[in-house]
Amino acid sequence: MTTIQYQYFPKNQLLPEILRQVVDIFIAQEHLISSQTHLLHSNDVLHILSEPLMALGFKVEVSKRLEDKIRIPVLFGRNGEMEKYFEADCYHPINNIVMEIEAGRAVVNYQFLKDIFQACVMHDIEQLVIAVRNDYRGHDDFETIINFLDTLYTSNRLNLPLKGILIIGY
Repeated sequence: MTTIQYQYFPKNQLLPEILRQVVDIFIAQEHLISSQTHLLHSNDVLHILSEPLMALGFKVEVSKRLEDKIRIPVLFGRNGEMEKYFEADCYHPINNIVMEIEAGRAVVNYQFLKDIFQACVMHDIEQLVIAVRNDYRGHDDFETIINFLDTLYTSNRLNLPLKGILIIGY
């Protein structure tokens, strides 16, 4: 029995195969990343998942050095130069997926909302994956975010420009 949970939005769409493979990577590494048994920073989780994600075709931020940052354009200026960008933990250029792995501040600082906003304005991004802890100081961040997105999608008052959002609880 796995402790890895996931929910794809909108709920009336089937999880795309490439995202199913991402979930499988989390399940395969559960023994190393589960928030119920490990207190890891998001960069530690990203490091553990980096090789299988790269094998799946993702570009992964392997360090905090400038040359290792993944910059996704938002605005283009003169001569087509990137004028504004946001950084991502992972990016799949073929399937236009951006992924963020969060730890403690996913809900406490509303980082998941910032992740959604940034993915919505990134050039050509179609899918967003946000991985969050199932357990953070006794709170279930996964459940909190799922409830928020349920409300967002059910109300139908705000339409996001993304084909889908996958939330993974680890």
